Amino acid sequence: MTEQMLIAASALLGLAILAATVLHGWLSYLALKSRELETRRAPAEIEGGATQGAARIELADLKERIRKLEAIANGVDL
Repeated sequence: MTEQMLIAASALLGLAILAATVLHGWLSYLALKSRELETRRAPAEIEGGATQGAARIELADLKERIRKLEAIANGVDL
């Protein structure tokens, strides 16, 4: 093997190691960002995808509707 072949083989091996390291780092970074998105989204959602504030407003609206329907059923005018 000549000296030039040895240098070329070493450079190719070094490039392959560098590429593998960068690929591993990139995949780890993507996994980290994916986990961050999952943890940021999961606690803020309630059944149906509503946030806590929206769910409370919707629940209060439903309670008001039930109260009105019960008043109508009892013959009371509001």
